Amino acid sequence: MEAVEKEVLRRPSVKTLDRLSLLAGFQDWNDFQRAWDGNEAEENDADKKEG
Repeated sequence: MEAVEKEVLRRPSVKTLDRLSLLAGFQDWNDFQRAWDGNEAEENDADKKEG
């Protein structure tokens, strides 16, 4: 049972992450993360302006 739990919790490879980011329209995983972090920062700024 422990082997199954470790397999489930293992982080995907860089190659897998790059492929997933391509499906989302980005060149690689790092571009996707930069865009994601940028969106969160913009949302936080918008929340501060409203509040």
